[in-house]
Amino acid sequence: MSERHVRVPDLREKKRRGEKIVVLTAYDATMARLLDRAGVDVLLVGDSVGPVVLGYEHTLPVTLDDMLHHTRAVARGTSRALIVADMPFMSYQVSVEEAVRNAGRLLQAGAAAVKVEGGPAIAGAVRRMVEVGIPVMGHLGLQPQSVHQMGGYRRQAVQREEIEALVEDAHGLERAGAFAIVLEAVGDDAARRVTAAVSVPTIGIGAGPHCDGQVLVSHDMLGLFDGHVPSFVKQYARLSDEVTRAARAYADDVRAGRFPEVARPIETPQS
Repeated sequence: MSERHVRVPDLREKKRRGEKIVVLTAYDATMARLLDRAGVDVLLVGDSVGPVVLGYEHTLPVTLDDMLHHTRAVARGTSRALIVADMPFMSYQVSVEEAVRNAGRLLQAGAAAVKVEGGPAIAGAVRRMVEVGIPVMGHLGLQPQSVHQMGGYRRQAVQREEIEALVEDAHGLERAGAFAIVLEAVGDDAARRVTAAVSVPTIGIGAGPHCDGQVLVSHDMLGLFDGHVPSFVKQYARLSDEVTRAARAYADDVRAGRFPEVARPIETPQS
């Protein structure tokens, strides 16, 4: 008998029991199936699909149609993990009504929840989405969709005033109904403070060991991405080297005539 689906309330229960939550990104059915089989709790269909899979410089060009396409693929490969889909840039910032409509489309595509970046400015949208039955994961600290405003990819919430503001923003998302909060590239002390201050789970990425769970881009973790890999990433494999080696061996065999092998004639028995 297969394990039951991970549900939104299960994550809060994991926090209560002190169990760490495991999150990885997935963008296609094959990878989703492998990560699901490994027992990952949450598969995040991240807008990181832009730089990781689609070749964009950052996440801003990713569209809602892109996210719907990849969410459907991940859903087809997942039988247990909770699927959370990123809401891409400008899919939830324009109006509450548009945010609800676009989040609903992601759930119809197979997600169980959506993730949005920001604090007080999007609290109203979060509240309304939750009111109509759409689970929402928040995202504070470094917010890639606001990279131009933030002045680049740099560590957030290091000074005391910044930490206090982060804690207040986390409280605001919790009050609005967010079931979990990603903390990206914040100081260890800031992550510890937020994690202790809110009753919902915190999921860290480059935020130290004090969060209730951790998320990494799967291609970074597996050594598949050939672009910049953040210093906080631990690579558990170097699959890009293996893929290149295998493809080179295949090319050599084709050029040398070793693949495909000449089929042996089928011997017929003597009558």
